[in-house]
Amino acid sequence: MTIVSLLNKETVNPKLKASDKDDLLDQLINLLSKKVDDEELQRIRDAVLQRESIMSTGVGKGLAIPHGKARGLAHSYAAFALLDEPVEYNAIDNQPVKMVFLLVGPESENSLHIKMLSRISRLMNNEDFRKQLQECESAEQIMNTFKVEEERYFGVQEG
Repeated sequence: MTIVSLLNKETVNPKLKASDKDDLLDQLINLLSKKVDDEELQRIRDAVLQRESIMSTGVGKGLAIPHGKARGLAHSYAAFALLDEPVEYNAIDNQPVKMVFLLVGPESENSLHIKMLSRISRLMNNEDFRKQLQECESAEQIMNTFKVEEERYFGVQEG
């Protein structure tokens, strides 16, 4: 499974406007509304907010990776947003967040979830890659940037 395979035009927002962290998480989770039903969306929301209450997923360098595992999901889902204006997120470096990658998956697929979080973290740790993403103006550009970087970093990908 690739990172880019989890994203599409509906789950990528290149100019998200959020007033605060709660609004940001709410809007990001809502990007998945065309992928899952209302009950699944609520389980996703609960899982992400529960994980966030344990410790902020603001990993530094202007990035947050909110995530969670929810029962009853058939697949992993992702959403990505570049923020119109940075949002305070209680990140580990005390800097506001400018981009957010949401990952949610089935409760039963812990190893895949950890593998995907690791893959996202490794890609996003690259400063040049983050700069390329910041310059994107459309969902298509963002997805293509992820695709190129994922292929460069990890090589040929399985389905």
